[in-house]
Amino acid sequence: MAFDTTAEAQRRHDDVFRAMTPDQRVAMAAEMSETAFRLAEDGVRMRHPHYTDDEVRHAALRLRLGEELFAAAFPAVPPLPG
Repeated sequence: MAFDTTAEAQRRHDDVFRAMTPDQRVAMAAEMSETAFRLAEDGVRMRHPHYTDDEVRHAALRLRLGEELFAAAFPAVPPLPG
């Protein structure tokens, strides 16, 4: 149980989650993943306002995948400017 959630709120959350179909759960997980990626992009933009949209996307992907996997998946993408 979360430390900032009452037992009643947790029970309600669990009931709603259990009532969802598997497709609804997958859709929710995909939406949460997309939201997390957009938040990562926003963080990159805040730290590097001079980056282009492609550079922001690449930097966020580097954070998500790690440098080694990113380089293997996108060998033609050069390192990002500082």
